[in-house]
Amino acid sequence: MKESDPSNGHTDHQMQHEHKDHSTKKPAHDDHSHMVADYRKRFWISLVITIPILILSPMVQELAGLGDTLRFTGDLYLLFLLSTILFFYGGRPFLEGIFHEIKTRNPGMMTLIAVAITTAYLYSSTVVLGLEGKIFYWELATLIDIMLLGHWMEMRSVMGASKALEELASLMPSDAHKFMPDGSVMDVPLSELNKTDRVLVKPGEKIPVDGRVVEGATSVNESMLTGESKPVTKEEGAKVIGGSINGEGSITLEVEKTGDDSFLSQVIELVRVAQESKSKTQDLANRAALWLTIIALSGGTITLLVWFLVVGRDFAFALERTVTVMVITCPHALGLAIPLVVAVSTSISAKNGLLIRNRAAFERARNIQAIIFDKTGTLTEGKFGITDTIILSDDIDEEQLLVYAASLEERSEHPIARGIAVSVDTRAPVEDFRSIPGKGAEGKVAGRDVKVVSPGYLKEQNISFEDERIEGLSVQGKTVVYVLLDGELKGAIALADIIRPESSRTISTLKEMGIRCIMLTGDNEQVARWVSEELGLDEYFAEVLPQEKTAKIKEVQSRGLTVAMTGDGVNDAPALAQADIGIAIGAGTDVAVETADIILVRSSPLDVLAIIGLARATYRKMVQNLVWATGYNAVAIPLAAGILYNQGILLSPAIGAALMSLSTIIVAVNAKFLTFAK
Repeated sequence: MKESDPSNGHTDHQMQHEHKDHSTKKPAHDDHSHMVADYRKRFWISLVITIPILILSPMVQELAGLGDTLRFTGDLYLLFLLSTILFFYGGRPFLEGIFHEIKTRNPGMMTLIAVAITTAYLYSSTVVLGLEGKIFYWELATLIDIMLLGHWMEMRSVMGASKALEELASLMPSDAHKFMPDGSVMDVPLSELNKTDRVLVKPGEKIPVDGRVVEGATSVNESMLTGESKPVTKEEGAKVIGGSINGEGSITLEVEKTGDDSFLSQVIELVRVAQESKSKTQDLANRAALWLTIIALSGGTITLLVWFLVVGRDFAFALERTVTVMVITCPHALGLAIPLVVAVSTSISAKNGLLIRNRAAFERARNIQAIIFDKTGTLTEGKFGITDTIILSDDIDEEQLLVYAASLEERSEHPIARGIAVSVDTRAPVEDFRSIPGKGAEGKVAGRDVKVVSPGYLKEQNISFEDERIEGLSVQGKTVVYVLLDGELKGAIALADIIRPESSRTISTLKEMGIRCIMLTGDNEQVARWVSEELGLDEYFAEVLPQEKTAKIKEVQSRGLTVAMTGDGVNDAPALAQADIGIAIGAGTDVAVETADIILVRSSPLDVLAIIGLARATYRKMVQNLVWATGYNAVAIPLAAGILYNQGILLSPAIGAALMSLSTIIVAVNAKFLTFAK
């Protein structure tokens, strides 16, 4: 199942908001914007307060070689006041976070930060009030600042809650043309429609309900809902789906399904369930934070017991060593290790047309084992083009046939007609153009009577012929239309959804990487087989209904594979949500884009390769940064505890601060060197 999008430190707190938003079907965008603004405000205010804290801190003054030049009466009390304000204001998200992590028995970054700043604050406050020791307010301030900055950067880079449900619902028109008892037609809200009501759908309009055609004939574009690439002819008795687009004819429908029973509502429910079923996991930094928390608490406790009970030093000295160990364990660099890489990675991806909406899913992309591609609009261009021309008469050549057909079809809005028109450059004058609803078009082209019609028209007019070439095209699942000149059959034109030129390279490269390539489509078996053979796919699923696509994703996942889904239609939305990584072609419908974890703006399958390359490079940088961010602890913690005290080596808080600063700088510079092969 797909994970949530956890971020360092705010993981569980954020997911509470997200869960609430999904369950109430309310977009989380406003909540995320508010949280980002809150972190930004807290960071800048805390940074301003930090400046005087650093100036007033004795340890910082000593490190800077200033001696007592900046000391004055009551300076430590002023330092205490400023640090108290910063502790409760800037540290509030972390203090709240530790309670939630402990309550859920899932300690992580929030726990580590809260322990560190609380230790530094309480110990420093007792020193100001008279206990012998060092003041660590500067450590408290810088840790809060860096953590707020890290959270702000990360949340801003991944902000953008899913609007899939709203986008799905927007496919439906708000009103319908309802036939009233007196025969008149009135526009009414969809909520006022009942079963058996009759509605009028005009050419080019969205169909408002699931219903049955009771009058008229047309073709309907259902590709956004069913994945079927070519328009479907609808005559009396045919069923239509609400949200699909009517073609060239006016039709009257009898309402069969409304509200929650409709096809589109069922798709919405599938998306909602799939989104809410995402499992919660913690990212690398949270796991590292858990271990650092254990190390800080156990290391500090052991240090205190050894120095006070075993060695016999006074309690003040033992306590100072304990606090030094716990403070040095504070994850300054760790707080930026992941957010900096995320920010750089997000910037690089955006410049390359790869928009990351779910960072956790993006990180998993490095482990993709199978990619399921939607056919229409993903592996193919989602539009018809001429693939074959068959001449059935000796008195005309291919070029002439195409000019006659393209000149006529240029006047039509039918997708098949547009596919013919855009494939031919030359035109002839056209007169008396007429549409033949559900069958084709006719008119006079250069003075000759021209018809471009479907096989159904030939059958209706009792025009028969046999040609093995055309039978072969039909077996491939291609759409064949016929051209008649002055009533005589002169030729046939085959069209198909055009395979993207970059699809073949994408599939071959993925297979070389050991990734299984699978196609999922609502098209028929013949079309699916033809595309699969052309591209060399490992496997394909044909004639898959939208509600079945999620089951197909689960089927592949049940093989133990990490599965990515790439699609662009509304019918792909549940599958995109169910997959471990959902990748949307940007030119697709809004709902597919909003349901996906990653969006390919350029609509190129090749960008799937770029996503995998960037995910792997990003993960490497994250691991490197985590090593730098935590590695110094292997040396610093034992030295701070005083393991080499008898040899005259004792890590002071000032040197510990220098080590942490160096680690933070290395992490920041390393993140900037993130690159990937396109």
